[in-house]
Amino acid sequence: MGDRWRVEVDRSLCIGSAQCTHVAPAAFRLDSAMQSHPVESETDAGEEILEAAEGCPVEAIAIALLGSGETVFPPEE
Repeated sequence: MGDRWRVEVDRSLCIGSAQCTHVAPAAFRLDSAMQSHPVESETDAGEEILEAAEGCPVEAIAIALLGSGETVFPPEE
């Protein structure tokens, strides 16, 4: 069994660019306020989700390992 992630979108940062929905349409949706949210807050680790987070122009998407809470994205500096 692979890693599981907790995926969150910081709605105070999200500008509704919809980049995440283009990269990972099964994982993200825009709501009526044109802000992103994950379809499932807990999900299997996946390259598309990571690419969506990396492509967010304002880094509004955060990914952490379930259980340990270790940050997957954004990278710690």
